[in-house]
Amino acid sequence: MLDIHRILRLLPHRYPILLVDRVVELEANQRIKALKNVTINEPYFMGHFPSRPVMPGVIMLEALAQASALLSFASMGTEIDEKSVVYFVGIDGARFKRVVEPGDQLVLESAIDRVRGGIYKYKARASVAGETAVEAELMCTMRKVD
Repeated sequence: MLDIHRILRLLPHRYPILLVDRVVELEANQRIKALKNVTINEPYFMGHFPSRPVMPGVIMLEALAQASALLSFASMGTEIDEKSVVYFVGIDGARFKRVVEPGDQLVLESAIDRVRGGIYKYKARASVAGETAVEAELMCTMRKVD
């Protein structure tokens, strides 16, 4: 549904922190399913861990937040500009259940749980080959900056 060119127009993130490669399903005001191809070239693998590369949990959560932001933009019917930033405002119930390694394809799924006062709450899950790697409730909001 959204390729990397469209994602680059929507998200302000760039290498090395852009963590969504493709959106494969998107239902505005409902849910999103996106992909992150995990490669050995990711810069965090140099130190996490050199003898056994493992994707950091915080990076998996950031990938889910970026997918969730794309869902928010589609739901609002808007695109961000250089003065718009999406911020995390909360993470609840994060549980890590599977190691993610180079060569894995991380499937990012997020569904809007509720929207109140400009804060979006999502139920999010990342998996590899059908096995849950992480799940959490995420809260984000969009703000204009000077």
